[in-house]
Amino acid sequence: MLKIYGRANSSNVRKVLWVSDEIGIPFSREDWGRGYRSTDEAEFRQVSNFGVVPVIVDDGFILRESNTIVRYLCAKHGRADIYPVDLKARALIEAWMDWGAQDLYAGARIVFLGLSAKIAAFQDSKMIETAIGDWTRQMQRLDNELTARGPYLAGPEFTIADIPAGIVVNRWYGIDFAKPVLPAVQAYYDRLATRPAYVKYVRNGMP
Repeated sequence: MLKIYGRANSSNVRKVLWVSDEIGIPFSREDWGRGYRSTDEAEFRQVSNFGVVPVIVDDGFILRESNTIVRYLCAKHGRADIYPVDLKARALIEAWMDWGAQDLYAGARIVFLGLSAKIAAFQDSKMIETAIGDWTRQMQRLDNELTARGPYLAGPEFTIADIPAGIVVNRWYGIDFAKPVLPAVQAYYDRLATRPAYVKYVRNGMP
């Protein structure tokens, strides 16, 4: 059985939980990371010396990095419907995944750690204000892209391109701060909520 190491409220762990449920993979999970057992403990370091979650153990195969895990699980289980074999279609999806985990997430991370998680190192109001501005610009870009080329990031159907962005969109609506109205993003958020795995692991009341 697939084993997932990481706390269920981690944005990166949620990617793996979402795709595992989407595919229908049985799994077990252990809480590790902020608020739970430290990833500096020897038990975790025996699995991964990088000290970050998620990590999976799949029939003895150990793998880290959330986007890589998502792609691996889809490829292993033959889910070409959400991770196509065609090289160009796959590259487009991977580009969106990288954007969702980097540019879209950069400002979101600071805002979440400052306003939601209340981490001491992220309580500088100027830092939060700057991060809100950065995040808002990326969300406006997402709104424009969905308006022009939606309803999903890689075209007419849901793919794993939507997983990193779907996590960040949930945080956008789950954290209380002044934000613009983004009609295409709101429709996208509601569209994702028609997927049971998204509701179970992402749009479940946690930002």
